[in-house]
Amino acid sequence: MPDKWVRIWRERQPGVPLELTQVTAAEAPGALLAGEADAGLVRLPVDRDVLSAIPLYTETTVVVVPKDHLVTAADEVGVDDLADEIVLHPLDDVLGWQAPPGRPALERPATTADAVELVAAGIGVLVVPLSLARLHHRKDLTHRPLTDAPASGVALSWPVEAHTDLVEDFIGVVRGRTVNSTRGRQRTEADTKKAGTKKPDAKKSDAKRSGAKKPERGGGGRAQQTGGPRRAPKGQKGGRPRRRP
Repeated sequence: MPDKWVRIWRERQPGVPLELTQVTAAEAPGALLAGEADAGLVRLPVDRDVLSAIPLYTETTVVVVPKDHLVTAADEVGVDDLADEIVLHPLDDVLGWQAPPGRPALERPATTADAVELVAAGIGVLVVPLSLARLHHRKDLTHRPLTDAPASGVALSWPVEAHTDLVEDFIGVVRGRTVNSTRGRQRTEADTKKAGTKKPDAKKSDAKRSGAKKPERGGGGRAQQTGGPRRAPKGQKGGRPRRRP
C-alpha cells in the first residue's frame, strides 16, 4: 500500500517530494514527535494526547517455523499446538502477550530479526504479525496463521500539533479520497484539470453579477418595448395625418 500512496501523491502533488523511511515499531512514535517524519504507520495503541491516529487494519498473527516443522502439515494452528515448543519472545515484540504460549527460551532475543535467525537455527518458533514474517522472509522458513492469539492493529499517525494541510492531503490519499472529494484541502490546479472542470464563461458571470435580465416577451411573440417613441405601422408615415381638401 505505501507504494500506491506514493504514486498517487506524486500525481497530485508533483512539486512536493515524498520519501518513505523504514523504522522499527518502537521507534515510530518517537520519530513522529521529534519531527523526523510528518506521518507514519504505527502499531496501536498510541498516546492519543500527543499523536492523532486513524486505524487502518488489524494484521493476521502467524507462527514462523522451519519448512520441515510439523505444524506445516496444517493450514492453521492454535496456541495450544505450541504448548511443547520453545516460543521466542523478542524484546521488540508488538503483540503484547499477557502470557506467551509454549516454553520460554533461556534469553529473550533483542530484536525480531535476531529471533528469526534463531528459528532458522532450529532453536524455537516465533509468533509475529504477518507483515513482520514477510519482512524477515527466508527460503528455509515458512509461516502458518495462529488462531486465538493477540492481533496487532496498524494506524496512520501524526503529531496532534502538526496537522498541516499537506498531512491532510496525505490522509486523503491513504483513505482513498478522489480529487473531487469535498473533504480536506481545496483541489489543486492539476486536480481541477483531471476532473475536467471548466472555467466559468466571463460574459455569463458578468451578467449574473450585474443582475441583467433578458427582455420579457409579449403575447404575440414580439419583444415588448420598454420606452422611447413608437414606430409607425408599416406603410404609414409618421406625424399627424393630413386633412383632405
